[in-house]
Amino acid sequence: MNGKTTTLVVMGVSGVGKSTVAAELVRRTGWPFAEGDDLHPEPNRRKMAAGHPLTDDDRWPWLRLVAGWIGEQEAAGRDAVVTCSALRRRYRDVLRDGHPSVRFVHLQAAPGAIAGRLATRRGHYMPASLLQSQLDTLEPLEPDEPGITVSGEGDPGAVVDRVLTELTPTGGAA
Repeated sequence: MNGKTTTLVVMGVSGVGKSTVAAELVRRTGWPFAEGDDLHPEPNRRKMAAGHPLTDDDRWPWLRLVAGWIGEQEAAGRDAVVTCSALRRRYRDVLRDGHPSVRFVHLQAAPGAIAGRLATRRGHYMPASLLQSQLDTLEPLEPDEPGITVSGEGDPGAVVDRVLTELTPTGGAA
């Protein structure tokens, strides 16, 4: 952490529980929140809704929008939470470039559990058919990246308990 603000980037593949965990983090901390999916340009949403995975060229403008939101929170001196798949190291590098507040919370779950969640999710443009492409793209956090990896399975409150405990030496709010 930068000693001034903290931005938790809740990351992972679609259906792993990013939005649910982020909502609980926001409920407990009161920090501002941005749903990364809401920042996707409309062409990206249409492409995913049609069952086509995004390319790096599709993702760069979106990642810059997410990074811009992080920068706005830092400049205002606010701690914050944002969801973003952040599947590759180079994507995470964009998010943290010039943003010392960033800490990644990489949620993981068994592919079968994620597929089950996606099968029952309604009103989202990301179809379950794209899960495998996201799993194939995913690069786990590397030791030099700021953040933690936790299971996104189980009760969201228990997941957030683990996140807050792992992020802070005393187990208090990050």
